[in-house]
Amino acid sequence: MHLPISLLLVTLALCCYEANALVCPSVVAESTTFLVGNPYDFKLLLESYDPPSEVVQAKLELKKCTDEMSLESRQLIVNTLEKIMMKCDL
Repeated sequence: MHLPISLLLVTLALCCYEANALVCPSVVAESTTFLVGNPYDFKLLLESYDPPSEVVQAKLELKKCTDEMSLESRQLIVNTLEKIMMKCDL
């Protein structure tokens, strides 16, 4: 059983090594708003995707947890994400 899985992984690595690494602008906006935006703006952003209300509520609950981090810590995360995108020419 392990051999087919290993073979599959090697095949995927050899055939799909040129994957597109571009980050969708919506992912960047959502990540940034999630980390440093206010809950109202984050809720509006989420609702623009027309998800089920349970999904919006779950993400807002998670945002409450991250909002307990200091703004400085959250900003460091955003800066790190920006550096990664710049390094990858995104």
